[in-house]
Amino acid sequence: MMPDRLIGQHLPCDNVASDDVIVGLNLLGSIRFSLAEGVQAWDSDKPCLTVPLPVLGVSQADNCGVNTDISACCEVLLTDAVVHSGQIGDIRYAMTDDLLFAVLTREEGEEPAALQQASEDAYAQMFALLNAHDYPHVWRYWNYMAAINEPSDGLERYRQFNLGRQAAFDAAGRNLAEHVTAACALGFATPQQLPSGLCVALLAGKTKPVPIENPRQVRAMDYPLQYGPRSPLFSRAALARLDDQSVLFVSGTASIVGHESVHPNDVVAQTRETLTNIEAIVTEANRLLSANSGQPAFNLADLSYRVYVRHAADMSHIHAEMVRWIGVPVSALFLQADVCRQELLVEIEISPASAYH
Repeated sequence: MMPDRLIGQHLPCDNVASDDVIVGLNLLGSIRFSLAEGVQAWDSDKPCLTVPLPVLGVSQADNCGVNTDISACCEVLLTDAVVHSGQIGDIRYAMTDDLLFAVLTREEGEEPAALQQASEDAYAQMFALLNAHDYPHVWRYWNYMAAINEPSDGLERYRQFNLGRQAAFDAAGRNLAEHVTAACALGFATPQQLPSGLCVALLAGKTKPVPIENPRQVRAMDYPLQYGPRSPLFSRAALARLDDQSVLFVSGTASIVGHESVHPNDVVAQTRETLTNIEAIVTEANRLLSANSGQPAFNLADLSYRVYVRHAADMSHIHAEMVRWIGVPVSALFLQADVCRQELLVEIEISPASAYH
């Protein structure tokens, strides 16, 4: 049986079909970022989550500059295993013997707390899919919503989302301590021009991932009530095993120490604090890998980053600080998005990173 390996790549959407990186590999699914209409992923039979975030630029590990001429970019998840795809209800999905990737876009209704209901329904559908196909363990969630920081019915919309998400977890009997994993939650950058709604994707597997926390931060699920009536549900990272491959998923990470945001109004200092947190998370992942395999596997210089920027003009400052901190040109996709706390100007996550043992 062919090993079921997972490879993540950021690729301009208009180049994906001819890019050599996909030769000999099968598409599991993709997440497409663009405000342009009519741009499709290269294999329309596979699930593609379309997220209306502007692409600000792409930097490559072999080039110190940032290409700002790309209007649409996809993160594609590739595998060398056989992939089967399908659709049930609002969900499009694809799966191998060991992996399942699913996407769902849910419009909001007119009722009060519509985002809360939409998130509860979306997650309930996702959990039903996982149960039906026997993929018990989610490795990574991606969540995007309109107007994430705006008040609605007396509560910030991100907090409404957390209420609905946790209600779905409760209803599905998914104990929080056992099922917390890597995730992100971002807002559409120009909500006044877009329909309200919720975009969700997940990657699940047969094996249970190891949640990773940051010793510099309070666990998100232990945040005090000042951040909302229900806590966010994510670990700082997750480490999953697939045959001889270890896959690291680093959640959206920001300038937070303990549970408090730091360096208000200073995007460079926030970037530096964010990278300090990412370094602490990667160090913890390497500690766990070293205990099992005898050597650390992940290096900041070799990783691929997705960078969410609240103000487009800050991108060059963030990129320069990343290069200065990491010490080499970086591979990164820069998107304009609203972070889940209004005072945060940047959030950085790591695309699936692999190590082999």
